[in-house]
Amino acid sequence: MSQQPVQTVSGKLILLIKAGYWLALLIIAAMVAASFVLLQQTMATQQHNNTLLDIVGTQKTLSQRIVFLANATGAASRDKQPALVSALKQATAEFETNYDLLLKQTGADPQSPAKLDAKSIQSVLFAKPFHLDYFSVGLIANGDRLVSALESQLNLGDNGGYKGGAERVNLDASVANATLSGYAALGQRISADADERSEKLLSLHRTLFYATLGVILLVALFIFRPMSNAILRKTRELVDARNSMAFIAVHDGLTGLHNRTFLTDHFETLIKGAHRRRERLAVVQLDLDRFKQINDTLGHAAGDYVLVVTAQRMRDSCRASDLCARLGGDEFVMILNGAGSTEDINMLARRILVHINEPIVFQGTTILPGASGGIAVYPIDADNAQDLLVHADLALYSAKKMGGGNFSFFSEELRRELDYRKQLEHDIKVAISEKAFQVYFQPQVSLTDGTISGIEALVRWNHPERGMISPGEFIPVAEKCGFMPEIGRIVISKAINEAAEWNRAGIAFGRLAVNVSGTELREHDFDAFLFDTLEKAGLPPQKLSLEIVESVILDDEKTGIAAKLRHIRAAGVHLELDDFGTGYASLSHVNPNEIDRLKIDRRFVQNIHENGDNSKIVRAITELARGLGISIVAEGAETEAELDSLMAIGCDQVQGYSIAFPMPHDKALEWLTARMPKKARLTVLQGSLA
Repeated sequence: MSQQPVQTVSGKLILLIKAGYWLALLIIAAMVAASFVLLQQTMATQQHNNTLLDIVGTQKTLSQRIVFLANATGAASRDKQPALVSALKQATAEFETNYDLLLKQTGADPQSPAKLDAKSIQSVLFAKPFHLDYFSVGLIANGDRLVSALESQLNLGDNGGYKGGAERVNLDASVANATLSGYAALGQRISADADERSEKLLSLHRTLFYATLGVILLVALFIFRPMSNAILRKTRELVDARNSMAFIAVHDGLTGLHNRTFLTDHFETLIKGAHRRRERLAVVQLDLDRFKQINDTLGHAAGDYVLVVTAQRMRDSCRASDLCARLGGDEFVMILNGAGSTEDINMLARRILVHINEPIVFQGTTILPGASGGIAVYPIDADNAQDLLVHADLALYSAKKMGGGNFSFFSEELRRELDYRKQLEHDIKVAISEKAFQVYFQPQVSLTDGTISGIEALVRWNHPERGMISPGEFIPVAEKCGFMPEIGRIVISKAINEAAEWNRAGIAFGRLAVNVSGTELREHDFDAFLFDTLEKAGLPPQKLSLEIVESVILDDEKTGIAAKLRHIRAAGVHLELDDFGTGYASLSHVNPNEIDRLKIDRRFVQNIHENGDNSKIVRAITELARGLGISIVAEGAETEAELDSLMAIGCDQVQGYSIAFPMPHDKALEWLTARMPKKARLTVLQGSLA
């Protein structure tokens, strides 16, 4: 046979296979579509029948209720009859509405020949023995007459009085019973029709299903071979995709390092291997010192580039047997197998940090990210993965406290600090449950006339065993453990209640200022809680200020805080920008439509009379606020010289130890009362003196 006839036969065969494939596909698609349509019809029919049955059930209940209310009205005393008449009228109206809906849903027609069919719905409605339409209309008419007569008798409504005879008023119980029997029969008829219709649709659906299976079998028999190559190719693609997904599942998508999931799954295995070989294993937890600043100033693209370069430098600095992982954000972990002595670990960690801390050039800009490290060693510091990571994190925190750019080993001192922190966490939980946190108040005054412009609420904690614990000690722990929203609500509630009592007593305190963190504002119901607390305490919203820091504003559009703050401010609550001048992008958020007052951070106020730079900064902030129409207060004023300097600059409102220390509520009340303006007293003269 020549080549050309073979090619012709092959081409015809391929064409025939393709035609058969598409034909089979069309047949299957048509069958699937038909099955879908049948299924939709079945579901729609079922839903329609359920609706009808619900209406029938409701009508049965209403018919009984009408009879009951009619009897109860006749037997009730005159003072109870109006309520029963109203209920009877409502039940009759609902019965009539439902009956109209039933006729509409069933499409019943009294002239239809279907009423002669004993199995039809029309026969129940319009033919004997049930005559449901007749009895339903009769029950409605009976109910309306009875309501009208009772309303006339009780002088209710404005229907002009019932004009019929008294013999037409009483409700015919036989009508109600016949109506109930009719609806029971109607429900059975609807159920029977639904079952019959569903059986027909299901039978047709089964036929289509088996036919579809037959066509699929034919396709499998006659088109499988030409499609086998395509299936094999797709299988290979799926295997590649699965391998890719498996890689992504245990690797960080940005840096290519192992992720937290892989570390969690394999850490214990590494520990068992080190135990078996009787080797040390070092956990080095790394964190970039200025990563947030890089993101805020250069953008997230620069931040991502820094993370990628840092990950590559970590790979270059360790051996193939070591494990590098990214926990998230700018947090990394290195697991060093066979770490050797403490001196060996020290030298290796120093080499890694030196390499990571080298400058990074991004689009012509030199970035100095800086990194800090915390080290925990197995089995010296811990013998399990979780404790090793916790201890390494604690050592990292210690390194950051020393200024960053360095590393620190976990030590017994840190262990004691960890134990203390765990105990502190427990004590904070107990204090929250007992609402043991106290509120101290520190006044804010005007240097010009000495009037009180405000008073700030500050949280304090008097531990039953350890005495007064500094906020700088327990607040960071509470923030890390997620306790701040609960503590904040305790402080806000107590402060608002105290201020409300002062306000009712006519004691001038300006505005109450409370600090609110981003964590609290991210609570979905914070604004509702705030407004509810103000309303219950009786404190006007205008007497309250919320102090927020710049970092909250920088992140507000991502978290929805911006809209929440606008909602709170629209209600009359004032907003103050706390610690102004210490964050990023401060000037871009000084908007008189969003902020009512700026608080100059204490680091610019302390020794302002000796530090010319601080004096210039405070003067610039003061002039900026004055130009925008925003009030300003300087916090941290502790000496007479600092007050004089602030007065000379034009910063009138101050807060600090030179004015008053933070005080408990009773001392604050005494302080405020002592500075209230004295009322003039009338003296009555004795004797002949005029």
